[in-house]
Amino acid sequence: MSNRIDYAKASPDGFKAFGAVYMAVQKGSLSKALIDLVYLRVSQINGCAFCIDMHSRDLVKSGLSVDKLVLVQAWHDAGDLFSQRERVALAWAESVTRVSETGIPDADYAAAADEFGDEELADLTYAIGLMNAFNRFGVAFRSTPAATANA
Repeated sequence: MSNRIDYAKASPDGFKAFGAVYMAVQKGSLSKALIDLVYLRVSQINGCAFCIDMHSRDLVKSGLSVDKLVLVQAWHDAGDLFSQRERVALAWAESVTRVSETGIPDADYAAAADEFGDEELADLTYAIGLMNAFNRFGVAFRSTPAATANA
């Protein structure tokens, strides 16, 4: 790991603002388990070691099976291991996270809108956007994953 700034200490007001969005998502219309699953997938796409570590640990603590955890990045090929709602949320997370590649096609939006109500879809998209921002902080400032702290 390199010596980069601790962005939360360097700009506490900015960090608190992102924290407020995090709290709004936690209090929103979606289950914590679904949000954490989406956080993990977004973090995998963006390659944020800190966030992958944190959200994997959160999911295990919440009771997610290791079988399911290890297949999050290959959910497309995991059959019925993921519920319909989880698959739609993961697909939406991938489309929104890869916006520069996907342009978020109407078909992706329609699939998400068919599964989630308006408030749920807005909350899901806030969660995706928030995690994309946190991933950029984690990668840019090389936040140290808990798994490597004692290594």
